[in-house]
Amino acid sequence: MFAGPKDRRLLIIGDSAFAEVAYECFRHDSRYDVVGFAVERAYLARTELFGLPVFPLEEVEQHVSPGDTWFYAALVYTQLNRLRQRLYEVAKSKGYQPASYISSRAFVWPNVTCGEHCFIFEDNTIQPFVSIGSNVVLWSGNHIGHHSRIDDHVFIASHAVVSGFCRIGSHSFVGVNATISNNVDIAPDNWIGLGATIARNTAAGALYKGPRSEASERSALDQFGVR
Repeated sequence: MFAGPKDRRLLIIGDSAFAEVAYECFRHDSRYDVVGFAVERAYLARTELFGLPVFPLEEVEQHVSPGDTWFYAALVYTQLNRLRQRLYEVAKSKGYQPASYISSRAFVWPNVTCGEHCFIFEDNTIQPFVSIGSNVVLWSGNHIGHHSRIDDHVFIASHAVVSGFCRIGSHSFVGVNATISNNVDIAPDNWIGLGATIARNTAAGALYKGPRSEASERSALDQFGVR
């Protein structure tokens, strides 16, 4: 866990479950001091969260100065990551600086390059020569293989395996336990469902549903000789 000084003010965009998780991560494992939340007025349902104010995003700069404050837009993969992209761009246009979170419990090789406004959870393994774009979320426990590239505005859920020399195209989503074989390019705007195995390059906008297991005609009790 981070033990240094809290020397940067942080505004979290959003008040959903991800915003709550982001608050905990930034609070306990980063140099950022969370000073409040901001939500678009049409979705503003409360004025306080964790004892901190929730401001209308349209007028947030009247309450929190952009000049000395960073932000993180804590949105998931809604509209193939475009909602997170839009609010990230709105906050930047107001003068706030984008913050990133990289868990102290993630393994990130020293020569990995990473853009701005990324969120990398615990137990991610990111191998040598990986390139990560901006506005990327890597949830817990993923393996990102050597020489792979993750483009902007991507969301990778937990325990996915991206093998070596892969590319994940912009705005794509990779689901829980998905596996991507070596030297595979995932085109932009792909949805790779949970448990899917991808062994060939994909086309833009493709949607893959993961394999589904069905009950066998033989029961588990019979299979293992349980009476």
